[in-house]
Amino acid sequence: MAKSKKHNREETSKTVGFVALGCPKNMVDAEAMLARVGMAGYILTPNPDNADIVIINTCGFIAPAREEALGAIRKAVRLKKKGRVGKVIVAGCLSQRLGEDLLDEVEDIDAIVGLAGRDSIEQVLREIESEDHAPAARLYLGPTASTAPDDRTRLRITPQHWAYLRISEGCSRRCSFCTIPAIRGKFHSKPMEMILDEARILADNGAVELSLIAQDSNYYGRDMGMNDGLVHLLRELEKIPSLKWIRLMYLYPAGIDAALIETIANSTKIVHYVDMPIQHINDGILKSMHRAHTRQSTTLLIEQLRHAIPDIVLRTTVIAGFPGETDAQFDELLDFVKWAKFDALGCFPFYPEPGTPAAHLSGQLPEEVRRQRTDRIMQAQQAIAFAQAHQRIGSRLTVLADEKAKSAVIGRFYGQAPHIDSVCIIENSSVAPGTFIEAEVVGQEEYDLVVRRIKKQKGH
Repeated sequence: MAKSKKHNREETSKTVGFVALGCPKNMVDAEAMLARVGMAGYILTPNPDNADIVIINTCGFIAPAREEALGAIRKAVRLKKKGRVGKVIVAGCLSQRLGEDLLDEVEDIDAIVGLAGRDSIEQVLREIESEDHAPAARLYLGPTASTAPDDRTRLRITPQHWAYLRISEGCSRRCSFCTIPAIRGKFHSKPMEMILDEARILADNGAVELSLIAQDSNYYGRDMGMNDGLVHLLRELEKIPSLKWIRLMYLYPAGIDAALIETIANSTKIVHYVDMPIQHINDGILKSMHRAHTRQSTTLLIEQLRHAIPDIVLRTTVIAGFPGETDAQFDELLDFVKWAKFDALGCFPFYPEPGTPAAHLSGQLPEEVRRQRTDRIMQAQQAIAFAQAHQRIGSRLTVLADEKAKSAVIGRFYGQAPHIDSVCIIENSSVAPGTFIEAEVVGQEEYDLVVRRIKKQKGH
């Protein structure tokens, strides 16, 4: 448990179940709320289907995430009507985005809590707990905070040996398809000392891997007048002795410069893994998306990364079926995916999100076309990923064990981010989670690598 402000702990017999949905930033928010709920004296239960109070921390980024969140809310409300659940609290991005309008989607919610209400969740619990039959949902809504949240007090959902480290909040870019600035506000960097303090706490609690997360990681520090802020932060994080892997997520392509590339290349702790969502490659579509990079700059960046860091693993995301995307523009994207041979790629059909400029652009494509194009990209990427996994057979990797499965141990090498990438299946091993081992790749199961631990010879 991290350092925090003093909390008045009052014992209660009320159980609280938690449903955490969405991205890693949302997971950190969920961990912060769990800590506050526990310190307030509530009994945390792993079974939200039979709890006195259920908190659903939602995502509201795109349509599938909203539907998932609404499904979880409706389920909790149904259980409430059956008497299996007491109160239902909805928090997170969907609450921030829809506010009171959420009640038009689902009735009988007891409280709607916006992002700014995260750190006062115990107060929300006390207030709704005191009402047997509230006449209407309590609303805890307001503008997003003008500073990044302090995440040092967390009850972590992730395993002890790895954690997310949020370095900023919000985004100041104006991508025409994106809802994040409207939900989470402008970009705000965390003070570096706060980040380093949190990183030391996580490391002291057993984390050997930290994944740095933000909406725009390489913008870190610019709002505070810093130059090369992410580079300076990385150099300080490298000084934490027990920290072995530092992973960079959500790097905006136009912000990856020579100083950052050199820092990654020369580091013994920053893993050679870069997650940089390019979204598209056609210059016309990129301009319509309000992206700052071009086909030429993206091509050059990929070549620079692979030249400076030959074993770099690249992950990206792209959008298929953006308004006005012609067959030729889509084919350009498909051909680029085949050329770039990203190690991992996620492709999403365009969703006309309410409130975004792209939702009102001319040339909106039918859903069927968007999905067909998404499928074609993913089929191409599957062939690339399978071939790359096959090429690794016979190679040696350092693997971090994550969890024990039925007949093996599941782990990852540096090129596999937790929760989103493929894994390493460690054969015939009982290695404990959080342990690094040397292993040989002996096979593949689709995207996943099958590895066998290399036993050290006596005398070595």
